Amino acid sequence: MAYSIPAGTRIGHVHLKVANLQRSLDFYCGLLGFSIMQRYGTQAAFISAGGYHHHIGLNTWYSQGAAPAPKNSAGLFHTAILYPQRANLATAVQRLLAAGYPLTGAADHGVSEAIYLDDPDGNGVELYWDKPADEWPANDQGELEMYTRALDLQALLALATNTSAD
Repeated sequence: MAYSIPAGTRIGHVHLKVANLQRSLDFYCGLLGFSIMQRYGTQAAFISAGGYHHHIGLNTWYSQGAAPAPKNSAGLFHTAILYPQRANLATAVQRLLAAGYPLTGAADHGVSEAIYLDDPDGNGVELYWDKPADEWPANDQGELEMYTRALDLQALLALATNTSAD
C-alpha cells in the first residue's frame, strides 16, 4: 500500500522573499492585521494571527530591492489565508476596499469563497473561508466537485463589521 501523509498534517507557515521589509509589514500587519512576533534586525520578521509563533516569514536576505518574480515562471502561485468565519473574510475585504487596495479576483469554489490580490512584491494572496463540509458540492458518485463561479461580493460585504484600514 502507498504511504499516505497523516490526516492531521497541515501547512505550518510560508516564508516569503520580499524587496522591502517595512512595505511588506505595512501590508501584512497594517492592512491585513497580522501581528509581528519577532524581528531579525532590518532583514526579516515573523508574523502571525492569534499569537502562533509565525504563519508568515518575511525576509530580504536575497531579495532586498529586487523586482517581483516574473508571472510566467515557476514559483509560488499564492499564499492562502483561511479565515474562521465568513464575516471575518467580509471585514478583511471591506478593509482592502476602503484602503483602495486592488483585488485581482473573487470566486465561489463551492467549498469556499475566495478573494484574490497581490502583495506589494507581486506575490499572490488568497483570502478565503471554507463553507461547512456538508454544503460542499458532490457529483452523483459522492465525489467532491469543486467549481469556480462568480462570488456575490455585495452579499459577502453585508456581513462586514465596520473597521478602518488605517
